[in-house]
Amino acid sequence: MDIIKLDSQYLASTYKRFPVNIVKGEGSVVCDDTGKEYIDLGGGIAVNTFGIADREWINAVTGQLGKVQHTSNLYYSSPNVILAKMLCELTGLKKVFFSNSGAEANECAIKAARKYAADKYGDERFNIITLKNSFHGRTITTLAATGQEVFHKDFKPLTRGFFHVDAGDFDSVKALCKENNVAAVMIEVVQGEGGVIPLDFEFVKQLYEFAQNNDILLICDEVQCGNGRTGKLFGYMNYDILPDIVTTAKGLGGGLPLGATLLGEKVKDTFTPGSHGSTFGGNPVCCAGAVNILSRLDENLLESVKTKSAFIKNYLKDAKGIKGVTGMGLMLGIETTGNPSEIIGECISRGVLPLSAKNKIRLLPALNIPDTLLKQGLDIIKTVCEVMSNES
Repeated sequence: MDIIKLDSQYLASTYKRFPVNIVKGEGSVVCDDTGKEYIDLGGGIAVNTFGIADREWINAVTGQLGKVQHTSNLYYSSPNVILAKMLCELTGLKKVFFSNSGAEANECAIKAARKYAADKYGDERFNIITLKNSFHGRTITTLAATGQEVFHKDFKPLTRGFFHVDAGDFDSVKALCKENNVAAVMIEVVQGEGGVIPLDFEFVKQLYEFAQNNDILLICDEVQCGNGRTGKLFGYMNYDILPDIVTTAKGLGGGLPLGATLLGEKVKDTFTPGSHGSTFGGNPVCCAGAVNILSRLDENLLESVKTKSAFIKNYLKDAKGIKGVTGMGLMLGIETTGNPSEIIGECISRGVLPLSAKNKIRLLPALNIPDTLLKQGLDIIKTVCEVMSNES
């Protein structure tokens, strides 16, 4: 079959795909339909936490598949209870709502914040502040939360009640809260789609303390930077704070669709029967896979993520054609002098699969990528960046 032709014929034209048909893989190496191998530095966009066809994860998933694949949330299910317990004990948050994606997890967080504020202060306290350059999802409401106009085009009117401020502009946050009925502030501690940019430590601490003192909920969107990606279990842990709500997805499921909204003390009982729901949320197969993933994100692995991150930054430092590296852990953005799209295309032709984020090359490899493969992939990126810089 001509997969590329059939894709164009039968699938909605929402993705600008690279000309690679991946058919199998193992660990951090994938193979296309011609037999060509690639070093995977994208990890399914931070999803494949332990790489492709990870045996432990497969055993956990198939073991559950042999028991029951779905029950609905009308009945109790051990895997999602076990996973929720693990998440709460590891974070200090109190309860969990499971969904299927990051956007759904963020929708749940927004609903929780608005219901908490409405229950306590009345219906007019519904506004939510987010940051410019943020990305919170592609539903109409999470698009409204996203602080990038490029994603708003063609989909207006968006859900009302969202304000966007510059990252680091604490004065604007205070002013908006004073002038409006603000229910919550929602941030990504590392802005992924916005260019892999970590927030300033002091700014996050100011937000946290202000929110606490004014009963404004702080929501941390950990869809991309959670689950060990930054070298901590969750990115906010690098900032010595405990948010009221944490959302996550991507790497939690390890390759299956799973979103989670973690609810803190203030909002743990905000939802009541019928106030929210999801048919597939907390699916036992997805949760069984996630239990396996979460159980392996131990201190040794997290330390290795930090070590790999430091190696990448140091290895690419001062390389020709590379201006700098931003990010945290194994969530990194490489700013180049050449055209990022052309560099990525050339890297793919040479057997490496990186990603992009705005004007940068983005790296989101499996957390356990072998050092030899990582260096091999970086060598190709360095070479391509140098060649492209000479051409430009």
